Amino acid sequence: MPVSAQEKTTRLDTATEPHPIPLLSRRFIAEKFLPWAAKGGLALLDYGFFSGSNFLLGILLARWLPPEQYGAYALAFSIFILVTFLYQAMLLEPLSVFSGTTYRANLRGYLKSNVWLHWGISAVICLLLGGTAIAARLWWHSPASALAFAGMTAATPFILIHALGRRSFYLKLSPGPAAFGSFFYFLLTVSGAFLVYKMGRLSAFSAFLIMGFAAMVGGLIMVLQLNAKLEPATATMHLRETWTKHWEYGKWALGTCIVGWIPTYVYIPLVSKFSGLAVAGELRALMNLGAPVLQTYAALSLLFLPYAARMQGENRQKGTTVLTRKMAGLFVAGAVAYWMVLIPLRRPIFNLLYAGKYMDSASLLPLFAAETVIWSAALGPAIMLRAMEYPRSLFFANGAASIVAIVFGIPATRYFGLAGVIWSMVAANVLYVAVAFLLLERKVASLKAAEREPAVALRVEEGAF
Repeated sequence: MPVSAQEKTTRLDTATEPHPIPLLSRRFIAEKFLPWAAKGGLALLDYGFFSGSNFLLGILLARWLPPEQYGAYALAFSIFILVTFLYQAMLLEPLSVFSGTTYRANLRGYLKSNVWLHWGISAVICLLLGGTAIAARLWWHSPASALAFAGMTAATPFILIHALGRRSFYLKLSPGPAAFGSFFYFLLTVSGAFLVYKMGRLSAFSAFLIMGFAAMVGGLIMVLQLNAKLEPATATMHLRETWTKHWEYGKWALGTCIVGWIPTYVYIPLVSKFSGLAVAGELRALMNLGAPVLQTYAALSLLFLPYAARMQGENRQKGTTVLTRKMAGLFVAGAVAYWMVLIPLRRPIFNLLYAGKYMDSASLLPLFAAETVIWSAALGPAIMLRAMEYPRSLFFANGAASIVAIVFGIPATRYFGLAGVIWSMVAANVLYVAVAFLLLERKVASLKAAEREPAVALRVEEGAF
């Protein structure tokens, strides 16, 4: 009996289709688990060195600086977080997505244009930060804040290009060289802070200068490594083209970063206004203990975002919901495990880290831990929505949380102090998680419906004949 061409094609596809690897088999461990475990370990090492140095610097400043000076550092650092969010939206996040799709075959040319884009963005940021330093000195009458913002202005371009170098190695899932560059950042930051402290020159201003110098050295090392590893450019990338692509992707992510910064970091400026810089330092001391969770998840997100984008491009909507739930479950489980160890030891830890300072805020740590766990659940849908090139949905999720932070958070901060701050953060993140999952479900449903429509139209056309 003759075999149709369609049947031949079906048999050929079946014969050539790779068999799934059994879970926990020897092949699965060798080909899947061990490579990803190694890359994940290097990513954690990278973020351990980089973020660990900033974490340790924050702890040392809390021990060594007067409360008002540390509060000025906390205020400036909260604005610096906003700057890094904006930089990530306009440069780093589009870089992670487009490097795996549009510019996959021309990474060197694409990265070169991103370096020029970096200096343009940095120039605008420095102008704004310099203006803030002048405003703090002339109108806010806060010399400590003015010096902190001045130091941040000088350090920001070098810290950001260090971040660009680190992200570049993740484009091909190669976090090893990034970890090597971050090691030098860690070494120079910690040793530099200790040296300046012994010289009696440590302040919020000098702390940012130390960070900038360490980032410059680490960034130079990574630039040399990248230049040796990248394949030759296949085409010349024009800055206008890169900026246009990044703006089309990042304009919604830009707003998302602003409204994403509000539910967590707007409270430090609010506390500074209502209660003074010393109380802002107390809030920062509390937030320091959540930093390991946040930074660890940021490292894992660097691996998950390109992977999710590739899975989305290859498999379309198949497995989207399952992958999202697995990521969310992983992040929540890690946060719960972390706080289960830390909370019972909170008072000895505060005493050890801060030399007896900020002990009043130790009682609020369990409530702050709950806020962190709730926030962790949103990382699954957030990564997947970015991978689907739909970052504007996160604008609405973060916007809902920001409304709670402003409407409820401002009076709560003014009348209830730090306790009001943490309760407001919990309420904002509960809403954020709910909206993020809802928007992801709606996006997946709309894409599935769009995929079915051509198939239905094709069947109707075939039926006409």
